Amino acid sequence: SLGFALWAVLCLSYDWDLLGSLAFCLALNYKQMELYHSLPFFCYLLGKCFKKGLKGKGLVLLTKIAGTVVLSFAGCWLPFCTDMEQIMQVLRRLFPIDRGLFEACMFSSPPPCCKLANIWCSLSVLIKIKNIVAPQTQLKFSFAVTFLSLLPVCIKLTVQPSLRGFKFALVSCALSFFLFSFQVHEKSILLVSLPVCLIINEIPFMATWFLLVSTFSMLPLLLKDGLLLPYAVTSLAFLSVCVASFSIFEKTSAEDLQLKPFSFSLKGYVSWVKSFPKIVKSLFLLSVTLMAVLSLMSATVNPPQRLPDLFPLSVSLVSCLHFILFLVYFNVVILWDSKNSRSQKKLI
Repeated sequence: SLGFALWAVLCLSYDWDLLGSLAFCLALNYKQMELYHSLPFFCYLLGKCFKKGLKGKGLVLLTKIAGTVVLSFAGCWLPFCTDMEQIMQVLRRLFPIDRGLFEACMFSSPPPCCKLANIWCSLSVLIKIKNIVAPQTQLKFSFAVTFLSLLPVCIKLTVQPSLRGFKFALVSCALSFFLFSFQVHEKSILLVSLPVCLIINEIPFMATWFLLVSTFSMLPLLLKDGLLLPYAVTSLAFLSVCVASFSIFEKTSAEDLQLKPFSFSLKGYVSWVKSFPKIVKSLFLLSVTLMAVLSLMSATVNPPQRLPDLFPLSVSLVSCLHFILFLVYFNVVILWDSKNSRSQKKLI
């Protein structure tokens, strides 16, 4: 599914909108978790149609895309369309709502609230959501929070469609789904990591940081599968390559991180910008050190008997906090992008 999604992004970058639509439909029908990427695709293509004009070329493009989507779904679902009960059985298996908020890890040990770095599992440490809220209510609430968290980005992409905005929206929307949606799995962070890889040239420092955290968030799963050594070696190798290839520590200014338009709206702009690179580097080093220490302790230290899930829980909470901050960052970059263009025109 990730491969099909990548082909879809590539096609849209060359304005091959019909091929891109076909590729993404195949991705979505192969794995329903591609819903993480669905709204940016929909909003970007709809925005392009609006931009071309719905009384001319835009209407023609919209009709072609709609036809491609319908035919793609029809082809994928045709084998199941002989019987309505068969279709409903497939849908129930795709979306097992009755199993609750943490269904993805219900048979795992330690329990899901200790392994998954999203909001609901982190909150369950303090509030036992699964015990006090009915599954249907959990579904409605998680849907509402997810939808509201990604709505501003989707509106922006529809009104001002651009390939750059589309790639950033893929990151932001996928991260919103990971943090707030229903029945998330640890490996779902790969659905966020894919579009982050696509913008590593634009914001190498933040992309590198995010990808390190995304791998770290799967540490309990990696340890369970005996992958400590590959995890350590590949993480260090990746960090080394990014430092050598992208010079990430030299690209920590507000401008390099694409926060300059946002910083104009803050009071004390000049003094804040001067100290910004130093602050960001310090936070990065603190983050990497904390992840390294937790990784080492998780692999070598036996937790207290009273707190057997101490280390998986720590990994989950630390990763979740990082992801919340990253979500805020990506939303700021996207929503303030047009203001940057206008301010630049005024300066010119």
